[in-house]
Formats: sequence, C-alpha cells, structure tokens
Amino acid sequence: MRFKLLRRRLTISAPRMKVRSAMPWPLQWAAAAIVLGFCGAIALWTFELGKGLAGVDNTDKEELEQLRLDAAKLRGDRDRLQSILNTSGSAMLVERSAQERLANQIRVLETENRALREDLGFFEKLMPASGTEAVTIRGLQAEVLSGTQLKWQVLVIQPVKNAPEFRGKLELNVSGTLDGKPWMMGLPGGPQALQFRQYRRLEGMVDLPPQAVVKNVSARVVEGSVSRAQQNVSL
Repeated sequence: MRFKLLRRRLTISAPRMKVRSAMPWPLQWAAAAIVLGFCGAIALWTFELGKGLAGVDNTDKEELEQLRLDAAKLRGDRDRLQSILNTSGSAMLVERSAQERLANQIRVLETENRALREDLGFFEKLMPASGTEAVTIRGLQAEVLSGTQLKWQVLVIQPVKNAPEFRGKLELNVSGTLDGKPWMMGLPGGPQALQFRQYRRLEGMVDLPPQAVVKNVSARVVEGSVSRAQQNVSL
C-alpha cells in the first residue's frame, strides 16, 4: 500500500501541486517598490552622469545665460559707439567744409590784398610834384606776355580838389622793331574815350605781330585837339 502511494506521487499520475509563497502581498508590493525606486535612482544617476559627461549642468546654464547677457551688453555698447562715430563723422564733415570755406575766403582776401597793393602803388602817385597840373598821367606800366601780347595799365588823375569833369581820349602807342625794321602801332580800336573827375584807371591787352620787339610804350591824354598829358615807359 505504501509502495503504491509512493509510486503515484512519483509518476505522471501523481496529483497536481501548487507552490505558494510564504511572503504576504504587502511585503511583495513593498519589495517591488524598493526595486523600482532603486532602478529609478540608477536611471537618474545615469542621466546626471550623462549630462556631466556632455558638459551640460546648472553651472554651464548659468554661464550660458551670463554670456547671453554679456553679448547683449556688447551689442548695446557697439550700437552706442556706432552712433557716436556717426555723429563724429558728421561733425568732421561739417568742420572740413568750414575749413574749405575759410581757405577759399583766405584766397579771395589774398587776391583782394594784392589788388589793393596795386591800387596803393597807383594812389601813392596821386600827389603831383606841384599843384599847378590839371590832368596828369601817373603809373604807366607795360609788360610783354609770352612775346605775343602786351599788358598795359595807366592811371590818369586831376590833382585838384573839386576838379571839373574831364572829357577826352587816351592814346596808347607801342613802338619797337618788326623784322629788324622800325615799327609802331596804336590801340587796335583807336584811342579810348576818357571821362572822369578825380582819377581814372585804364588797362588792357594788345596782340603783337609775330617777330615784333617792343621797346617803348607811350600814353597821351588828349582833350579835343590839345594834348594835356603824356608819359613814356621803356621795356
């Protein structure tokens, strides 16, 4: 009988057996929670380790934010400096334009100064040697330019206070040699009309013939058919 029972238990025809855990289910849940928590801790540690290895952490975030703030500040400084440079450039342009205007004014004043000195040279000769002269020629000047033109200038005055108006003509004659022979010519348009009270300055250019050599220039003031004053200058 015992043998049959033993054989039944050891063969296929033995009755089914169920293995039950001796641990109650609350402990099982607690163990599962501990395992899950441990796995989560490992995952979190792995994630933090990965961020550390990748160089991404809170400190880097703070540095990145600070770099962004610094970049924004630098952009602001750049814009401010650019505005200052633009303003300075405009001021420099205005100053350069003012300097150019001053330079032009200085050149104009220098030209006027030279003209005044020339006038002074004429006016210094306004005082005649005696007070008996009615009309006189002062400061006859002549200069040959480039051998083909003659520039002349003459000042005619009445060195008398409250002088009456003078009406006459100015004759200008140029003499010298042409092709080795004596030569003379007057103004191309003839004598110039002359009308003044105290003084009158006349000037002009005369085209010379080729091969002409100017040796003398003479000026004469004529009233009607009467010669009132005459002056010569040699070249």
